[in-house]
Amino acid sequence: MKDNYKEYFKRLLIIAVPLILGNIINQLQMLIDRVFLGNANSIYMSVLGNVIFPVWCTMSVCYSIATGASILISQAVGSKNDQDMEEYAGSLMKYNNIIPFILFFVWCFFSRPIFKLLGVSEELLPLCVEYSRYYSPVFLLVGFGSTFMVIFQTSNHTKHLAWSSLIRSVLNIFFDWVLISGNLGFPAMGIKGAAIGTTLAEYLGGIYLVVSFLKSRHLKTRPTWHAILASKFKSFLHSAKLGINTAMEDLLWNIGNLVIIRILNYISVIAAGIYTIVFGVEVLAIVVVGALGQGTLTLTSEAIGKRDVKQYKGVCICAYSICFALAVLMMIAGVFIPEQIIAIFTKDKEIIQTSAPFLLLIGINLISRAGNIIVGNGIRGFGDTKWMLFTQIFGTIFIIAVASLFVFVFHLGITGVFLAVIADEFVRCVINTVKFTRICKKIA
Repeated sequence: MKDNYKEYFKRLLIIAVPLILGNIINQLQMLIDRVFLGNANSIYMSVLGNVIFPVWCTMSVCYSIATGASILISQAVGSKNDQDMEEYAGSLMKYNNIIPFILFFVWCFFSRPIFKLLGVSEELLPLCVEYSRYYSPVFLLVGFGSTFMVIFQTSNHTKHLAWSSLIRSVLNIFFDWVLISGNLGFPAMGIKGAAIGTTLAEYLGGIYLVVSFLKSRHLKTRPTWHAILASKFKSFLHSAKLGINTAMEDLLWNIGNLVIIRILNYISVIAAGIYTIVFGVEVLAIVVVGALGQGTLTLTSEAIGKRDVKQYKGVCICAYSICFALAVLMMIAGVFIPEQIIAIFTKDKEIIQTSAPFLLLIGINLISRAGNIIVGNGIRGFGDTKWMLFTQIFGTIFIIAVASLFVFVFHLGITGVFLAVIADEFVRCVINTVKFTRICKKIA
């Protein structure tokens, strides 16, 4: 059994480490982006808080739809069914760009009513609209990008994703320096410069990813041109039926966050900025957990394909053990150096003092959140994406109700919002762990 766990750790890390590096690079770039903006004008942090959540709410739908194909392709790899592998990969490549094109037009031309619905103040509204307008072309890359990610991950060959992230991030930081503050003869564009810089970097990084996808010799799940042309729309729909549950799950999670932003805007004009900063720190841990979750999804799907309960259970245990250690480190940082961490993002002393105590809470929250990510991907790997959707429906209702109770009835302010987040993740973690245990018994 010990040798099995060593093998699971090895395969998990082969997939996850490049994703972790890529995600960390991406998040460091986003943090540096926030540092540039926060130091240029602290109000830009609230702009990001109001823009990032709704934009990612829709963008994550595109990535989540591809999850269904990832499950089916990995199961085909496990069962050594090359015909199904080619069909699902080919149909994903062929049809996965429709929704992203629609979302481009929505965010480019119709973002103002969305932000008004979210209760964005008149002071912030023009800046939010401007940012989304210049960022919206990124959606035109999302369909191809999510397809490439599935092929790289199911092929257990993810290093090019990390290199793509590095290229995008380095370029984004350079463009931030040039466009936000105004260097090399360019005018200082503020929030507009941040959006333009991110978009340019995404396109240049995307070029590298396309070239790597076409030239790599290690992509065993890359479909042939014939398979792409011959693939059927019904195959895409079949995989999308699995993926749409995950997309709806992510959408509901993000809707919960959008309502939280609405509540935070009620509390104060800087509340959304504080929430953005604090969870921006947690995101550094979540990128690690999320990458391990992607590795878990691939390997548990393979395990289901070959009916290997030891691999199915062992991969999840290995992934969560790493996540738990990470949560402990976050709690230690939240106790001893919270203000130093927050000071990276803003010079505003009021925001630093208000935000610092919440770092310990997000460390505690990570224990349950990591459980939901790892165990949740194990449940999806089994082929049951409806379960995670059902628990998220419950979770969205739960967090909105509890946050509203804590803020509007008990008047706990921002603290009430963070307590609601912790309660939601914990309850769902218990429910999902019970489901995972039952699946293990079922396939044993």
